[in-house]
Amino acid sequence: MTGQAARIAAAWRSARSVVPPGHLDAAGCNVPSDRVLDAVVAHLRLERERGGYAAVPDLTTAKSALAALVGAGPGDVAFLESGTAAMAALLGGWRLAPGSRVGHVRTEYGSTLMLLRHLAAWRGWNLVELPVDGDARLDVEGLRARLTAGLDLVIVSHIGSHRGVVQPAGEIGTLCRAAEVPFVLDVCQSLGHVEVRGAGASAYVGTSRKWLAGPRGVGFLIVPGVTPAMDAAAPTLGGHLWNEPSPGTGGERALPEPLPGAVRYESSEGAIAARVGLGVAVLEYHALGPSAVHARLADRGRMARALLDGAGGWRVAEPLEEPSALVTLRPPPGDTAEKAAARAAAASLLVSVVPTGRAPLDLREPVLRVSPPPGTPDETLHVLARVLAS
Repeated sequence: MTGQAARIAAAWRSARSVVPPGHLDAAGCNVPSDRVLDAVVAHLRLERERGGYAAVPDLTTAKSALAALVGAGPGDVAFLESGTAAMAALLGGWRLAPGSRVGHVRTEYGSTLMLLRHLAAWRGWNLVELPVDGDARLDVEGLRARLTAGLDLVIVSHIGSHRGVVQPAGEIGTLCRAAEVPFVLDVCQSLGHVEVRGAGASAYVGTSRKWLAGPRGVGFLIVPGVTPAMDAAAPTLGGHLWNEPSPGTGGERALPEPLPGAVRYESSEGAIAARVGLGVAVLEYHALGPSAVHARLADRGRMARALLDGAGGWRVAEPLEEPSALVTLRPPPGDTAEKAAARAAAASLLVSVVPTGRAPLDLREPVLRVSPPPGTPDETLHVLARVLAS
């Protein structure tokens, strides 16, 4: 282990006085630090003492730190309840004309696919599946051809929930900007995990509880360039102004006026203490050094794949050298992801089973997901390899 890797691992562990033994589920729900926990509890106490509205915090610093991870500003950030809620708010209010062509890959997250199918049926959109290679990585030349043929919106998950392949976000962003097509990048599994800056997306959809190691109950949108066609599906008083209709126009035609920036998407009610906690988590992440964290996680992923591929007949689903720490494994005949997860639990290891509903166009059977956080020691991965081989 290099000196930098040792520093990241030690800092990660020391910030968490209580970490579940064998925690290998950062892609599901990571372990917040003691400072994050303390910040959440402190704000809940403040709300109890002063009243919830009197205790409303200034989250500008938190938004600035989060926005910096994609090269945006604090006014580009809106907090919601989850990544799913953020995606629904973004797409549900986007005024795309009937007949608009919306591109996505088959590895897209299940709830986003369901949302797209609903919107396609309600709004008359046409969904276009974008081509991928044998690893389910988007085919950049195929995207170029689809853009030339005509697309009105492109949506891609940077890393899927069920497969640790890192999509070429920078190349996708470059092509979409050249074609003047908006590009939405789902960073739920990538922000805090791999580099996101340089993607140049029109909007980023993310969540707190995974690689950023914040609390549950917080999602976010980062929208660097809101256009007139982009608005929240359900306007809120915190993000919109009431518009009185002009004389003779009829009240039913007056639309609320969205405030500038991403605040138009923000829910004024929510787990405010959790948003405070996310701010602390992101500042801690910056203090560790994003590039160092990325390198450490890529190392954990490579080691996990090298140890686990072939153990007991299990096979890793993504390339062994993929620079991510989200590792997925297909079961051998006679074993299942559910049985392996139960054996792991008996050995005090926490892993995930990803059901087919997470990626219904891509998964044919549940897979085992292993996602080690930065502080994971080598021995934990060796223990899991022995469990899979048993």
